[in-house]
Amino acid sequence: MYRYDEVDHRLVRERVVQFRDQTRRFLAGELSEDEFRPLRLMNGLYIQRHAPMLRVAIPYGHLRSEQLRKLADIARRYDKGYGHFTTRQNIQFNWPALESVPDILEELSTVEMHAIQTSGNCVRNTTTDAFAGVADDELFDPRPYCEIIRQWSTMHPEFTFLPRKFKIAVSGSVEDRAATMVHDIGLHVSRNEAGEAGFKVIVGGGLGRTPMVGEVIREFLPRQHLLTYLDAVLRVYNRFGRRDNKYKARIKILVKALTREGFAAKVEDEWRHLKDGPATLRDEDVVHYASFFGDPAYKMLADDPAELSGPLAEDKAFARWFERNTRGHRLSGYRSVVLSLKETGAPPGDISAEQMEAAADWADRFGFGELRVAHEQNLVLPDVEQKDLYTLWLEARQLRMATPNIGLLTDIISCPGGDFCSLANARSIPVANAIQKTFDDLDYLYDLGDIACNFSGCMNACGHHHIGNIGILGVDKNGEEWYQITLGGSQGSDTAIGKVIGPSFAQADVPVAFSKIMQVYIERRQNGERFIETLRRLGAEPFKERVYAPVH
Repeated sequence: MYRYDEVDHRLVRERVVQFRDQTRRFLAGELSEDEFRPLRLMNGLYIQRHAPMLRVAIPYGHLRSEQLRKLADIARRYDKGYGHFTTRQNIQFNWPALESVPDILEELSTVEMHAIQTSGNCVRNTTTDAFAGVADDELFDPRPYCEIIRQWSTMHPEFTFLPRKFKIAVSGSVEDRAATMVHDIGLHVSRNEAGEAGFKVIVGGGLGRTPMVGEVIREFLPRQHLLTYLDAVLRVYNRFGRRDNKYKARIKILVKALTREGFAAKVEDEWRHLKDGPATLRDEDVVHYASFFGDPAYKMLADDPAELSGPLAEDKAFARWFERNTRGHRLSGYRSVVLSLKETGAPPGDISAEQMEAAADWADRFGFGELRVAHEQNLVLPDVEQKDLYTLWLEARQLRMATPNIGLLTDIISCPGGDFCSLANARSIPVANAIQKTFDDLDYLYDLGDIACNFSGCMNACGHHHIGNIGILGVDKNGEEWYQITLGGSQGSDTAIGKVIGPSFAQADVPVAFSKIMQVYIERRQNGERFIETLRRLGAEPFKERVYAPVH
């Protein structure tokens, strides 16, 4: 993993000192709320429905065990004993006292963490595949390039005040597990005619009020040109993006207005002045950053040791967990483990201080002291020896982190919703819990198979509801909470935006609507089809008819 150099340490220390003085002046009445607002947002501090919220950056979702222990310590001492992982692979603390935030930032700096650029109209946290570096379908490791983008974009003087917030995702695998098609810029591995690996550049994706799938503006970008090309894209956006209306300020609106061809032509024209310039990546630059992500001290191991094959044959519960919560590793004898944060009754993505400390301990005992935050709001242990899986499972069950539901209907992606967020139209946590309880039968869940359910409390779409196979959106009707359902969304190579099936539902009716949708799926699927495959074959109409049958 990347470790700070003196420049990194100094930058973060100076920012802490600066914000401590800004907070002091605000509390002393020397700064108005309007003056303080942009300063706190530059440091990841929001004012939510009940209390401040601090969003801490976790670059490309990577955590060292000592960093997770520090987050647990902060949760206990400065919050209510837990944090919330987001779809940007960051963590949020929902209850810190304003006056304590500079102390939290200082604590974070001791383990090379900060909250810089987790808010504001700048380049936010660059995200990637939670299995980067260990995935068995990876063409190249995207993490060095994520780190290069992080360093390039942090406090970039030209891109600190963009028309709107800006999000980049990078995928180095054949399967796109980073949702690159719905980011302002998506970089997905590509090969040219010579077989060289580079990036396909996707621009103008995004969710929110106007969801759009991104457009490919360059099929192949050699990796050494990464920064100069990103510079060109952002310069075009900074120059032509709208600033008169925040709802029309995202780059997706600009790409649509100019057309894919028109936008790409402007980028190529800008790139002519930048290509092969000082920001071109040299081989030694890439080697330098790749050295931080080299292989740990892996062993030469065989697959399926007796410590694994025995429990798999004898313990059905363990076998289920192994099937759903572990995935193949590029090296024999290892697997990656997903620690589920979606136990029935728990707010999706929430993690207690006790769970953080346990996960940090497992990372040290069963791996190489490293963890990943997945954009699906679960934790990943990337390098677990197969012989240790049964012991890990037994311990994870005790900490309620072994629910065998990864990829299933109850593995719900969800924002905190109206229980916390001042922008939300409706609460998401109670409805997510109700769905989990309705489908708490594992046999039934396994029969249903892979179904992505995503939930947002408002149109900002922090829960990615547009790309859920089933999406839920909280809406306000005359001061009451209602919920709109979409069907047909997906991410990956077949990214699609879901379609609203009809009028919204009262809170109590959402689980009933879900049950009816599942009944249609079970009755109409063919040859073991997944839910999304059945939906695409049938269209939404049969589901809609059943869901709204009482109305007719």
